[in-house]
Amino acid sequence: MKSFLLVFVVTVLCFSCIPVRIAPTIETDKVMVAKKFKRKLPKRQAFIFEDPKNANEFYNYVNTKHELQHQDVEFNVPFEVDGTLFYFSFHEVEIPDKTINLIPIIIDAKLDNGGHSHLFEDSYASRHGNWYIAITVNDEDMNDCLKPKSPHQASVLKYLKQMRLEYLNTSNYLEALLRR
Repeated sequence: MKSFLLVFVVTVLCFSCIPVRIAPTIETDKVMVAKKFKRKLPKRQAFIFEDPKNANEFYNYVNTKHELQHQDVEFNVPFEVDGTLFYFSFHEVEIPDKTINLIPIIIDAKLDNGGHSHLFEDSYASRHGNWYIAITVNDEDMNDCLKPKSPHQASVLKYLKQMRLEYLNTSNYLEALLRR
């Protein structure tokens, strides 16, 4: 029984990948400090959601919906909620899943002991990218409108949730322009 258990453990180790980094799963959306989500982001509250679409799709959506003609699309895009003017900025962020693959490491170690060169050196680790959109919102005085104590947080969050749903459910962004 002990030898069977030993063989089972060795087999599981040899045929498995060890996760080193796992990207977060966000069911719908999340509000948190952007810098805690990804170090390169600003130290402000952000509305974050997973982006299942191709690269630059959110850029195209914002550019079309707000008729920006590719001018300052990612930063300080004006929008109005309840008669108050706000500005949002967004960042497309990638957080990859990273795993270590044991089989290529073991095979290359055996080849190295036999005096041969490494065959699977590029396969030691694998990455799979996960994309997110992080949106920050300011008022005209550059106050963070997503802070928990902001008087505008509820109305701004409602707008952002509607915008997220519209973006995810729209394939032709001219439709978003017509819905305004």
